[in-house]
Amino acid sequence: MHDFSQAKAAYEKGYGKTPERKDGCFKTLSGGDVKPLYTADDVAKQDYARDLGFPGEFPYTRGIHATMYRGRLWTMRQFAGFGTAKETNERFHYLLEHGQTGLSVAFDFPTLMGYDSDHNRSRGEVGRCGVAIDSVDDMSDLFDGIPMDKVSTSMTINGPAAMLFAFYIAAAERQGVKGEQLRGTIQNDILKEYHAQNSWLVGPEPSIRIITDIFKYAAKNVPQWNTISISGYHIREAGSTAAQELAFTLADGLCYLDEGVKAGLNIDDFAPRLSFFFDVHIDFFEEIAKFRAARRIWAREVKKRGAKDPKSMLLRTHAQTAGVSLTAQQPENNIVRTAFEALAAVLGGTQSLHTNSYDEALALPTEKAVQIALRTQQIIAHETGVPNVIDPLGGSYFVEALTDRLEAEAYQYFQRIEELGGMFPAIDTGFFRREIAKSSFVQQKEIETGRRKIVGVNAFESAEEREQQTQLLYVDPKLEEEQKKRVQKTRATRDALKVEAAVRNLDEACRGDGNVMAALVDCARVRVTQGEMCGVCRKVWGEYRKLAAV
Repeated sequence: MHDFSQAKAAYEKGYGKTPERKDGCFKTLSGGDVKPLYTADDVAKQDYARDLGFPGEFPYTRGIHATMYRGRLWTMRQFAGFGTAKETNERFHYLLEHGQTGLSVAFDFPTLMGYDSDHNRSRGEVGRCGVAIDSVDDMSDLFDGIPMDKVSTSMTINGPAAMLFAFYIAAAERQGVKGEQLRGTIQNDILKEYHAQNSWLVGPEPSIRIITDIFKYAAKNVPQWNTISISGYHIREAGSTAAQELAFTLADGLCYLDEGVKAGLNIDDFAPRLSFFFDVHIDFFEEIAKFRAARRIWAREVKKRGAKDPKSMLLRTHAQTAGVSLTAQQPENNIVRTAFEALAAVLGGTQSLHTNSYDEALALPTEKAVQIALRTQQIIAHETGVPNVIDPLGGSYFVEALTDRLEAEAYQYFQRIEELGGMFPAIDTGFFRREIAKSSFVQQKEIETGRRKIVGVNAFESAEEREQQTQLLYVDPKLEEEQKKRVQKTRATRDALKVEAAVRNLDEACRGDGNVMAALVDCARVRVTQGEMCGVCRKVWGEYRKLAAV
């Protein structure tokens, strides 16, 4: 080891004579202090053999695969969905033709909330912020001409995740594709809905029952499918800090593990199919450190719970650039923001990535904007040289110190959740919501006071650019009427006796100990709609309405 003490002392003496910028905000986006310089002293207590290690080896700080992107690039998976299944199917074909390597489905509000398109609560929202999917007929149209045994699909759906997964399985069967051939992910992360996003059907306990039934069903019938994508994305978009996103997401994941084991599953039978979904915000180094800390914490905590299979300890993650960092003002600036966020995700070691389109602060993205977003990933992959080295920032004093800090803050939150009695009491008392709301308030206040500069919003504004118009995607309101007629046609042309039997079987599974996921697949096969399936669950378990005061 070199003795840097004399050089450090000389530097500090010289630094003290040089004033810092008065306009500087020398903190991370999450509010953590950032020192002017990091040295070996900042990581002196770190046991590198234990904490850093090598890629592909426990605790996976440097990456879950030994070769990382030298062996295989991350999956470029652009989120897409609008209008009816037909319109989104056309967008999927466009994306695949332009080099996308996986599909990711965005659903509209009625689908996210478990209502059919002709329900009163769906009025005005059908196909607006995603694609409307009411039955297996829609899912079949969504993947028309796309071989479901060849493409990996991610579906961002939570409360009705089991229903959409059932549609996907049934639609694949129509193509002659078996469950064991399917690859992809359902988000299915209900706990974060109670923290941040609010698209639930029933309360936490029955929701966990459905999720564990999905684990059991998929382990036997759809073994390559990731049955849950534990999501920090929406927690961060709601205003959390990086440490809160890290802590709450991993706490949710550990809760799913514990509940699966309580339900009689062997941890190594289902843990390898759990995946994660993180936000990639604009604070470059903090985001990289967050991914590294997440892998390390997850590996240790899963091992503590008795896992023997190394695959159970791998934190595999999808990442998406931060929607909340996009601005409606000077929207072209978002291309730059997204590029830096995407680079942070790659340097952080993600397995899959979505890059936001520059116009998403205004509307659903146009094809031009989507192409630029996809090209951003392709340029990082094929032109920058970044994927040629595994964890190139590993060993950086700053990055390692940030990684340690985020890890320590995550464990502090774990302790607070435990003191509240665990996940469910913490949800019921509004703990997560209060913590996120406080952080969101602080961040917004910093922007409003100008302490945190946002280019084009509270700094470097341009009257000329404010007057420029950005071409937006237009969703024809007529599509809502078309979708309503479609779901009504499905109900009118199906076998009523088979539907009645399937719905009765689902009701019995919910009330008893039958596998709910298996019953949902049977419903999907005979064209029961999503709203009808969700209606059974609401009838049996009641709607969850408790919202603790923030």
